[in-house]
Amino acid sequence: MNSSIIVAAGKSTRLGQDKVFLELAGKPVIAHTWQRFNDAKCIDEIILVVADGRQKEFQQVAMKFNFKKSFRIVIGGVERQDSVWNGLEALSFKTEIVAIQDAARPCTTEELIAATISAARETGAAVAAQQITDTIKETVDGKTISRTLDRSKLWSVQTPQTFRVEIIRRAIAEARKRNLVFTDDTAACELIGQPVQLVQSTTPNPKVTVSADLSFIETLLKS
Repeated sequence: MNSSIIVAAGKSTRLGQDKVFLELAGKPVIAHTWQRFNDAKCIDEIILVVADGRQKEFQQVAMKFNFKKSFRIVIGGVERQDSVWNGLEALSFKTEIVAIQDAARPCTTEELIAATISAARETGAAVAAQQITDTIKETVDGKTISRTLDRSKLWSVQTPQTFRVEIIRRAIAEARKRNLVFTDDTAACELIGQPVQLVQSTTPNPKVTVSADLSFIETLLKS
């Protein structure tokens, strides 16, 4: 059984409002993201991790857009990894593979979801990613260039980040045990020495982060 955890408990501090309820192409962002996983044949259940007090709003989204796939709504934690942990605790006991998704990443394709599931089944952990094409510079003081990094070795990771359930549970449990905080689930896998397979995202898969992202993502959704 394959499940998805959609993490929607963030504060959206950079936009000054809850980005997952911003309307783009006729729907709130969360509805687009949820729709992708609701329609994906490779996903059997969905766990929505939300801020406490907002459960009713997400229930209303499910009703308005007629999402039929089995879902549960659980409360998030202080940090993202705490929210993911709460989502893991809510999974069906039959779940073997879990795809963890940013709620504010509404353009993820079913093909990409399925590819990360296949890779995670093979390797234990996988992540949607794109190879860096810009020249990347490092700075120490924030003002001048310190050195140029080898972009051939650099990838930008996205979601879904997909795992065999026992692996991501062990990885996050180790991070919690050491009082380490990660904003990226694959970093917890690095902590325990678990290889993570890169899965090339061949179409745009952006995340709503700042206001400049909105027009680009709306264009993608409309197309």
